[in-house]
Amino acid sequence: MPDTPTPQTGQCHCGTVRFSVTLTDGLNTIRRCTCSYCRMRGAVVAMAAMGGIQILQGEDALTSYRFHTGAAQHFFCSRCGIYTHHQRRSDQSLYAVNVACLDGVSPFDFPEIPVTDGINHPNDSGKPARQAGTLRFISAA
Repeated sequence: MPDTPTPQTGQCHCGTVRFSVTLTDGLNTIRRCTCSYCRMRGAVVAMAAMGGIQILQGEDALTSYRFHTGAAQHFFCSRCGIYTHHQRRSDQSLYAVNVACLDGVSPFDFPEIPVTDGINHPNDSGKPARQAGTLRFISAA
């Protein structure tokens, strides 16, 4: 019998926005991206299906940002400024969730994180998505 995904909880830095999310394949979908926006934001994300994220509190405090084609919608807490999640451009049936907002999870928990080539986005290039590289965390401890 396949494992049933378990919802996880998360929040922004100040706790105004709280949410529950069921990741499509747990933390196996983690990634970063090289597009202009993700490069500056620096978040590690994991995927959730449409309807897989529920805002439990603070929906009125969420603000959003769109750029370039306007297809992706990035959500932030308007009080502390923390990016919580976004609706993806390449697959609008998926949300990407900031793993640093998940309770008990840190982006430094992962020794390797695949980095997607967002500079050459498949919707712009007409080519398949490709991995640009791998981000590695080597603990000094």
